[in-house]
Amino acid sequence: MDKAKEIRAGEGLDWDKLEVYLRANLPELVGKMTVGQFHGGHANLTYLVTFGDTELVVRRPPFGKIAPGAHDMKREYRVLSKLYKHFSPAPRAYHLCEDESIIGAKFVVIERRTGVIVRYELLDCFKQFDQAEERLTDAMIRAQVDLHQIDYAAANLTRLGRPEGFLERQLMGWAKRWELSKTTENKGMNEILGLLQKNIPTTQQVSIIHNDIKFDNCQFQPDNPDKVTSIFDWDMSTLGDPLVDFGSTLSYWPEPFLEQFDLPVMLSGNFPTKAFLIEKYAKYSGLDMSQMDWYQGFAYWKGAVIAEQLYARYLKGESTDLRMEKFGKTAGAFTAFVLDILKK
Repeated sequence: MDKAKEIRAGEGLDWDKLEVYLRANLPELVGKMTVGQFHGGHANLTYLVTFGDTELVVRRPPFGKIAPGAHDMKREYRVLSKLYKHFSPAPRAYHLCEDESIIGAKFVVIERRTGVIVRYELLDCFKQFDQAEERLTDAMIRAQVDLHQIDYAAANLTRLGRPEGFLERQLMGWAKRWELSKTTENKGMNEILGLLQKNIPTTQQVSIIHNDIKFDNCQFQPDNPDKVTSIFDWDMSTLGDPLVDFGSTLSYWPEPFLEQFDLPVMLSGNFPTKAFLIEKYAKYSGLDMSQMDWYQGFAYWKGAVIAEQLYARYLKGESTDLRMEKFGKTAGAFTAFVLDILKK
């Protein structure tokens, strides 16, 4: 089960001030407050805060300088305070605090979901099932398509984003983030931007997109590999092209080209290839997948920016998470891969 652990060094909050605030704004809370931290994520800080038998999740941005538009707790609250009524894997958000004096940043209070999360390899609880890796993968893709098919107007989320010009704005926005976060020069990143701008696809539909669907943002129940019961980390969600969302999912999948770079392991074992994911997404969505090289290239290029942000945070001493040191190689490796697929 995904359990909270001890608070990492340097990532404690003002617990007394948080307790006073939560009791004042969620008056149904009773009992002694205890805290723990979920260690799985790489960026936002996620804590388990318990009052008696009531478990809540508190999420805030990481410490240090934040790129414009990143780690948006207000966006996460806007989505999760409404989407849970229309999409069962979305946990409900109970409260948004915009007073940064409480714990040093805006934060959101979300319902606690329990279950298991696949990280790096197949969990023991699923080894009893035939074709468990394919079934887990299929479930993740079906959940993603289900999200993409939600009527965002009916969910009262029409103001979540501006679909017109979405891909163009995404390219320019991530280019700015790269300039703000880069720790070394990488001319390939600018070359990729030019290639992407020359061949922008026509968006086939507008959807609510999560922007970070991968196994360790999905929760399953230990007796069922066929259904995603929760999806977490909604701070990058918006309205836009659903194949951008799917491209991000592909960028977390094992890629033979990248094995030469000795990057952190994303997923190992007998999981299906990317072709399986593309086939399933096409089957469930009915969308044309012929330009997936563009979407996949954009996803890895964006992933290079995110990795560089994490690595820069580590170099500045803004995080004590030693995993972030490994991201120093990522931008260069991803650049090489994207240039390879876009120039074919």
